[in-house]
Amino acid sequence: MARNRILPIFVPHRGCPHQCVFCDQRTISGCHRPVTAADVTRLLTEALPLAGQGMEVAFYGGSFTAIPAEQQQELLDAVEPFLETGAFASVRVSTRPDAITPEALERLRRGGVRTVELGCQSMDDVVLNASGRGHGREVVDPAVALLRQYSFSVILQMMTGLPEQTDKSALETAHALAALQPDGVRLYPTVVVRGTALAERYADGSYRPQTLEEATALGAEILELFLRSDIPVLRIGLQPSEELAQSVMAGPYHPALGELVKSRVYRNRAQALLETVPPGSNAVLAVAPNRVSLMTGQKRCNVHWLRQRYGLNSLRIVPEPMEDWEIRLQSSESLDKINR
Repeated sequence: MARNRILPIFVPHRGCPHQCVFCDQRTISGCHRPVTAADVTRLLTEALPLAGQGMEVAFYGGSFTAIPAEQQQELLDAVEPFLETGAFASVRVSTRPDAITPEALERLRRGGVRTVELGCQSMDDVVLNASGRGHGREVVDPAVALLRQYSFSVILQMMTGLPEQTDKSALETAHALAALQPDGVRLYPTVVVRGTALAERYADGSYRPQTLEEATALGAEILELFLRSDIPVLRIGLQPSEELAQSVMAGPYHPALGELVKSRVYRNRAQALLETVPPGSNAVLAVAPNRVSLMTGQKRCNVHWLRQRYGLNSLRIVPEPMEDWEIRLQSSESLDKINR
């Protein structure tokens, strides 16, 4: 799926009928007051020099289809003139799976919306209840089916490290979402933000967040699952900002978490190739030119780890024309293998 440029407009908490334990969208989005139609017009006008080339307008940070219908319409009407002139190509919104109705989808379709992102977060009812989501997993499949019926592109969002969520539960969620064949997914490891119910649980010791290593390792398993299913992963981790960084109390917050997870996938795939390489070998791993840094790892961590793990004399990473995620191994013993 082509990655369109997106102009995000945040509508923090608007339409949300429940307060999830992990959520403070005002901090996460950096937006502290309700967005009006006039704000939308101003933001799109200011963005006109950057618009065109398929750029989308995205309403994020709330449950758009759960906002009162007249307010939804006001926001969509503010975008309409910019769609008519071709300055922007389409609109996307984020919402909850229990807020998908035929009436809402008719409104979105008339308003130029082409993509709907569903915050599923988990497909485990125990986890959903502990997180204060206010719905069960049973609403997700019908919501996706209805979106398909109305010809929307569907992006599904999931989280790891939620209350009561095990790695097994998170992987089962990933399998369940992959089975729905979305057009893309987003993966968000849970962080503890000040002022949330989760912050209180963290403070009293009833919630333990993931470590960065745990989030990276599990994220790599989930990313591999979606890669094998040919489902694009559009983002891993929250969009970093100074305000968010100052508000995070604990958890796997890292400005380059996506790179860490992708790099771990490369390390895992390299392991499968190096298993039969004799200790003391001089090995060479070839990857696509734009993937050398991912295979090498931050501060060459993958190279150091693999050399130690397999007792290699040396390990070089070289660029070769090949597909993303493909690795070719050549060692001093003339061993030649490919891991795709």
